[in-house]
Amino acid sequence: MIKTISFACLHFAVAFTLAYLLTGELLTASLIALVEPAVNTVAFYFHDLAWHKFKPNHSLQAKTSSFAVVHFSVAFGVAFLLSGELLTGGVMAMLEPAVNTVVFFFHERLWRARQRLALA
Repeated sequence: MIKTISFACLHFAVAFTLAYLLTGELLTASLIALVEPAVNTVAFYFHDLAWHKFKPNHSLQAKTSSFAVVHFSVAFGVAFLLSGELLTGGVMAMLEPAVNTVVFFFHERLWRARQRLALA
């Protein structure tokens, strides 16, 4: 669960920053930053469980790509529903998952390095 919580913290920071820069509205950005990462944190947890169960020897690139698809869908849905604007939902869906996909890759890489050190 520590892995999920650490990713959630990064995700909240990215979502708020991008939503605020996009909307210029503190309330809307705050709502998006709370709801979108919360939904994606749950999705991340189940995504991670599924990959370990069904693809235990997976490649990091494949896992990152599949999470990006989930993330894009959640980001669009949440931003659109909270802002009421297709443009905001679309732009947020393109930017926020893209940034978080890069963050996810490095988070996963650091997490694997941490596990290797613990086993050594």
